[in-house]
Amino acid sequence: MRKDYKEDNAAKMKFVSLCTLMTVVFSLCESAIGEIDYQHLRIQMVERQIRARGVKDKKVLSAMMKVPRHKFVLEKYLKKAYGDYPLPIGEGQTISQPYIVAVMTELLELKEGDKVLEIGTGSGYQAAILGEITKEVYTIEIIPELAKRAKKTLLSQSYDYIKIKAGDGYFGWEEYAPFDAIIVTAAPAHIPPPLKKQLKDGGRIVIPVGMPGAYQTLWRVRKSGEKLEMNNIMGVSFVPFTRAR
Repeated sequence: MRKDYKEDNAAKMKFVSLCTLMTVVFSLCESAIGEIDYQHLRIQMVERQIRARGVKDKKVLSAMMKVPRHKFVLEKYLKKAYGDYPLPIGEGQTISQPYIVAVMTELLELKEGDKVLEIGTGSGYQAAILGEITKEVYTIEIIPELAKRAKKTLLSQSYDYIKIKAGDGYFGWEEYAPFDAIIVTAAPAHIPPPLKKQLKDGGRIVIPVGMPGAYQTLWRVRKSGEKLEMNNIMGVSFVPFTRAR
């Protein structure tokens, strides 16, 4: 009886060990499948939402393919991370629609080594896209909580070279001016004069302009000496440009 008991107990232990091993394997498989799914969704996003709509810049397409957008959204929106729409990120702000991110980035005409300023860090996603094209990225977020969260996310994704600060983006970042390109991801009623001043000759600003809840226009502005060449790109809808009080 004692021998049978030992054999029975040993069999039970082997069964438990096997179950534990299978649980670990299934868990690893689920993680792998989840990551593969995100990659698949990212490929679909680039091919169906971005390339199919006319974005051609290979650097932009490569950046959009590489940056894990799901790392920049709130946990409850993970399943929608690669959808064709903006998503809330808290504090009344949003992460822009992937297509708009791609279009605005392409309009900047960035090349490696360019110095670019972003106004409106938000989740940090646009900054990461810029950071895949050039290492000289400076970004300003007026909401301290978002700036802190974006910095943490960017660091976790190895974008430690992107400089972030909390502050009023209306005044730009004079310490690092002039910039080859400036991108604004919230809509002011007009183009802030300090941003024009901090732009290099030949530099580009991509900015939505218009009142909240009204028609807004996405502009590409090119500086030529003391003149600004304005190109109306498309109608858009962005959150309002927030100022410090």
